[in-house]
Amino acid sequence: MEWFSEFGAIMAMQGFNGLSVFCVLLLMALGLAIIFGQMGVINMAHGEFLTIGAYTTYVFSSLTTEYFPAFTPYYFFFAIAGAFAIAFAVGYVVEWAMIRHLYKRPLDTLLATWGLSLAMQQLFRSIFGAKEVSATLPDWLMGSWQPAESIDIPINGLFVMAITALLTAGLALLLYRSQWGLRVRATTQNRMMSGAVGINTRKVDRITFALGCGIAGIAGAAFTTIGSTGPTSGSLYIVDTFLTVVFGGASSLLGTISSAFLIAQTQATSEFFLTGSMAKVLTLSAVVVILMMRPQGLFALKVRR
Repeated sequence: MEWFSEFGAIMAMQGFNGLSVFCVLLLMALGLAIIFGQMGVINMAHGEFLTIGAYTTYVFSSLTTEYFPAFTPYYFFFAIAGAFAIAFAVGYVVEWAMIRHLYKRPLDTLLATWGLSLAMQQLFRSIFGAKEVSATLPDWLMGSWQPAESIDIPINGLFVMAITALLTAGLALLLYRSQWGLRVRATTQNRMMSGAVGINTRKVDRITFALGCGIAGIAGAAFTTIGSTGPTSGSLYIVDTFLTVVFGGASSLLGTISSAFLIAQTQATSEFFLTGSMAKVLTLSAVVVILMMRPQGLFALKVRR
């Protein structure tokens, strides 16, 4: 009976670790779902926008620690806003300078954004160095909550979950209950007709791409609470992020949420019994088998076209 209790506690901890991974993966996938699902753009540099958010948080942390130590308990909220703003601005410029010339050319977009990804990684190395860095978290993000004697849940994980829930709800309202969301969905369904009724489709594309990048920036701020930041931190998530979007259904917000949860929990639970590499192989194999039976994704049929 004691063995069963300990096993249950371990599985609960692994489940919560899976929720932490789920939150970062979902924040990344939400941004990519907008760019890839709504616009059909394969953005291989999407992970680097997570890195932008993570480094922004690190810079806020360093400046606060050195010059404004009394501001340390509050800087993280401003860092999240700064991560979104900077990633949004960079995404806006990237769409204007490069992406707008490559619409309806998916292979060219893939190669161009892959090159952009490598260039951004080198830029990060030149500015911040090749070594990984970590932001100094406020004291209120440290420690853990004990719902039971043998279960410790990190407070930073709970905070990331709260950010993820708020952002997901806000994005759903924006896409399905706002004039901007109506323009995005109209442009996705029929670009020519949307332009004919007065919708500025180029502006919709630019803001949509920038918003997806901004959300990835928030994912980077959240990432700093669970790991250190290096030039290639974002690229480590790009495959899982694309997998999440395709598995859930490229145009389905509900599918993105569900697939992020399933992939993160499967991988976290498998890592308790297997090595990290084997757990990833098991997860990828399961997703491939499901996609063979349902190539349109989990929730693609629920999306109106």
